[in-house]
Amino acid sequence: MTISFTYKRRQTTTTHVGNVAIGSDYPIRLQTMANTSTNDIDASVAQVERCVKAGAEIVRFTTQGTREVESLAEIRKQLNSKGVNIPLVADVHFRSDVADRAAQVVEKVRINPGNYANKPEDIEAKFAKLIDLCKANHTALRIGVNHGSLSQRMMDKYGDTPEGMVESCMELLRLAVKYDFHDIVLSVKSSNTRVMVETVRLLVQTMDKENMAFPLHLGVTEAGEGEDGRIKSAVGIGALLADGIGDTVRVSLSEEPEAEIPVAKALVDYFANPNSTRYNDKNILSYNEDKKSIFFFNTEDDWEQFQLQSAAECGRLLWQYGCDKLEILNPNFSEKQVEKLSKDILQAARIKMYKTEFISCPGCGRTMFDLQKTVADIKAAIGTKLNGRGLKIAIMGCIVNGPGEMADADYGYVGAGKNEVSLYRGKECVERNIDQAQAVERLLQLINETK
Repeated sequence: MTISFTYKRRQTTTTHVGNVAIGSDYPIRLQTMANTSTNDIDASVAQVERCVKAGAEIVRFTTQGTREVESLAEIRKQLNSKGVNIPLVADVHFRSDVADRAAQVVEKVRINPGNYANKPEDIEAKFAKLIDLCKANHTALRIGVNHGSLSQRMMDKYGDTPEGMVESCMELLRLAVKYDFHDIVLSVKSSNTRVMVETVRLLVQTMDKENMAFPLHLGVTEAGEGEDGRIKSAVGIGALLADGIGDTVRVSLSEEPEAEIPVAKALVDYFANPNSTRYNDKNILSYNEDKKSIFFFNTEDDWEQFQLQSAAECGRLLWQYGCDKLEILNPNFSEKQVEKLSKDILQAARIKMYKTEFISCPGCGRTMFDLQKTVADIKAAIGTKLNGRGLKIAIMGCIVNGPGEMADADYGYVGAGKNEVSLYRGKECVERNIDQAQAVERLLQLINETK
């Protein structure tokens, strides 16, 4: 069966984030998140400028407390003085009072329903106050649910499931509609591509039933870095873009934020641009029911673009048809290269594990160690020694999403404080607050001790 290459955008309402409109009447927006300390004004301003130059249309900053809100106000002021009017987003966890302050400073506030209010009975009152402030200051909201940080209340009722993630999102969304607030973007993310795609599709179905059509932000959390991070992101994001779902995209890589933008742009352009190579008459995508396999033929001559296109096309069909085999052909690359790509896509889609998988966050102002160097060090120390064992190792900058997002990892390396790390075996923390200088070696020992 040959699969046709079509694209029809899901219709949504419009959300205004400063001077950027998000929704189906506008292009799919590209965004990223700063990894500087929000309180380092000069470094943050310089990083935003680099992101804008790379093509970013929205930049998010971690906002732990009121000091970070004040810093965001100064960052906004300095960017304005330079003629850089890109909208800024405050990323707030745990403190509703900080979200209230941030709504008066930046163009958008992201809150996480899983940690927005400690007590269920406080949710509506606190959220109604935030909505009033957003209305008064023309500030947008992102209701951003992460697989790894559902509230205990949702976990008790739904478990660690797409249903729980969707209900967590819908609870606040229904309140927003009740209070007649509509400048909202939604996201439901996971480091597991299959969970991420299933959850977004379930959210769309749930909104449809309740006559809602808010725009969606797409992203695979903790995708990692390098080729693996790009392929994993393309599998998840591409599966949804192919269905016309998605109004703004962030590719989360354990790299500098400006490196995320070209990847996001390539994915968006491949699906949404009618002149892209996807729609020429040379590409072939087909499914063989007898062999339970997918065939993809492509003539793209840029290796990175070919990787992204293959992952984006094949991921959704692997799940849709229950395939466990994949055949990719491209005359511009060697059989060995393409065979490895096929394996990488199968692993990114969680179909077959053939090598160690590294789940690593992109880092932000909450990270108190050199995340990119640490990822490289752990890969160098562990990766080649464990290839073929199919282990999943998580490297997380902090505890906000760390222990939750790495829930299906075999081992975890999680930032606990200034140059301090906690180590996990599965969901169990086995060593707390150890010196980062010894942490990589201790992680390797921990893995070797486990039979």
